[in-house]
Amino acid sequence: MAIETVQTTDAFKALVTEVTSQAGYKEPMAFGIARVDRGQKNAEKILQANFGLINWKENFGSAAVFIKALQEAKIDVDFSGSECVATINENFVNNAMAAFAPYLAEATGDAHKNVQVIKTLANMEDIGKNFRIVFLFEDANAESVEAVYLKLYALSQSKAELRKVNLNGAFGILSNVAWVGNTPYELDYLRDNEIEMKLNGTYPTVDSVDKFPRFLQHVIPADNTRILEASKVRMGAQLAAGTTVMPGASYINFNAGTLGPVMVEGRISSSAIVGSGSDVGGGASILGVLSGTDGNPISIGENTLLGANSTCGIPLGDACIIDGGVAIFAGTKVKVAPEELAKIKEANPDAQLDDKTTFRADEFQGLNGLHFRQNSTTGEIVVRRSTREVKLNADLH
Repeated sequence: MAIETVQTTDAFKALVTEVTSQAGYKEPMAFGIARVDRGQKNAEKILQANFGLINWKENFGSAAVFIKALQEAKIDVDFSGSECVATINENFVNNAMAAFAPYLAEATGDAHKNVQVIKTLANMEDIGKNFRIVFLFEDANAESVEAVYLKLYALSQSKAELRKVNLNGAFGILSNVAWVGNTPYELDYLRDNEIEMKLNGTYPTVDSVDKFPRFLQHVIPADNTRILEASKVRMGAQLAAGTTVMPGASYINFNAGTLGPVMVEGRISSSAIVGSGSDVGGGASILGVLSGTDGNPISIGENTLLGANSTCGIPLGDACIIDGGVAIFAGTKVKVAPEELAKIKEANPDAQLDDKTTFRADEFQGLNGLHFRQNSTTGEIVVRRSTREVKLNADLH
């Protein structure tokens, strides 16, 4: 059987209702169609998934059409698990085209992007076996490379919130590959063909060896976002508009990023989030959950400055400063003068701070207006109420 050409938008809505009413139907939380790169040695191994479009908690009518198109193409859709991945064929595309018929003419630009995906596939002479559709029915541990990539896209395209997506097991699913531009190569393939390729002059220039691709291999940033060196941002990172990532010691890992214009010249480790207007100075490091924070993910507030070569191991609020070269960990002992403690309490009326002069640094976590510095005479780390305003250069962001 096949889907008969749908003539009107009302008929399209009726088709969607028919599909979603079938016994056992589950509405996917996310879905998309990807072109996959397969292993050069093992064609069954998926190395990468390139999604032209992902849907995250949206466009449920298109999901219903895709499910119906698969069923009519005799491709099973399994609703019983947390995800379903299937290889599409021309019958699937033809069925989807028939269902989307009322929208084909106006599917350009920002309109009806799922229809644009199907139109693009319909114009290809042979879609072969390298196009896969994936549905996520719940945010469980991913079971496929395609599902991992869909989640990474959701993060990098800001469709999902940082630290709110289940990425457990992602490292075990993705293969460690040699990246040559946007093409992944199996390491075993390079080893097997190393002599011939080198003697023939066909050995590729390898940019990196990693399980994750680079952010810019898959994501187009906002017009006012700058990434001066592609290797500095990993796929799955999230960069808000206006973020600038300088070369050198900067790096933004997956499931980490910025919430507004931020200057990044240091390292934002996985799970770390930096607020709008903040500055991560040259060589500064924000620790991730595997880097000594005891699993406590670090958020940096707005208009906060991490000085050059500083280390931040606790969450910070707004308008904070860590001086250059100063390392603040959860258990770092910090001194505070009574008059400065009073000012900090005034700026943070809900803070529960005892009247004492020595604290663990994590007793100040999440508070606003802190300035951590080192006494150049005694070497003690002290904290005081910040009196400086951190302000980015608007012309740069």
